[in-house]
Amino acid sequence: MTETLRRSDFRFFHRLRVRWAEVDMQKIVFNAHYLMYFDTAMADYWRAMALPYEEAMLALGGDLYVRKATVEFNASARVDDVLDAGMKCVRVGNSSILFQGGLFRGDELLVSCELVYVYADPATQTSKPVPPRLREILAGYEAGESMREVATGLWAELGEGAGKVRREVFIEEQRIPKELEWDEHDATALHAVARNRLGQAIATGRLVPESPGLGRIGRMAVNRVLRGGGHGEAVLRALEAAAAARGDREVMLHAQRSAEAFYTRLGYVPHGEPFEEAGIAHIEMRRKL
Repeated sequence: MTETLRRSDFRFFHRLRVRWAEVDMQKIVFNAHYLMYFDTAMADYWRAMALPYEEAMLALGGDLYVRKATVEFNASARVDDVLDAGMKCVRVGNSSILFQGGLFRGDELLVSCELVYVYADPATQTSKPVPPRLREILAGYEAGESMREVATGLWAELGEGAGKVRREVFIEEQRIPKELEWDEHDATALHAVARNRLGQAIATGRLVPESPGLGRIGRMAVNRVLRGGGHGEAVLRALEAAAAARGDREVMLHAQRSAEAFYTRLGYVPHGEPFEEAGIAHIEMRRKL
């Protein structure tokens, strides 16, 4: 690693704060922790590409293994420093992928790294060619292309993807009884499904008419691994646009109290008193279109 990295060399950053457990008596970070910082940043890099790592690798038919890790130290990080770990894919070979990382305190480069991964068969751990789809996703992300698309349509078109996300989130994760999850509205509702570049459904929601001029958005769900990546907002905005296009003047939804701040940030305001639905605390929220 001979080149000097700058913040502007990266489009992806993972932010972290140095904890007391990561420093020595001089309050500087133990050298071994820097590789942990970059490894954590790599996990978020996959999320930034809208890829739930385990599901994505299963779909691709392989896995990635670290072959080589090189770290170059310029300065030390100290306890309570707020750091940004930048990562970028710089080369994809036949079966290997080279990532470069830079750890910054503000604009100061503290540590740089190179990580070489080998794409391999997880059963035999023998190398195999990097799939063309993965190559395209990596190149597209670094070029600033969108990693997600949102489609709207009826259950007959989108039910498989929407149902998968809802089953994972509501039935398996939140343990809502399955007889409460599926209802007669699915057949007539307008559904929205966000998919990643592998075609995997990662978020969903639906729109049904509540009353003249008022649409009801519901069944909002995002893949657990990918929350915070803007996928729920993309689905919500698609449903709002559809509601406005058909003449609705306002939309409402029943927000789980744990998601109230999310909807508040997107312009929704509470309407009425909190209540329980399927054993989970909710509040009705509305937004004018």
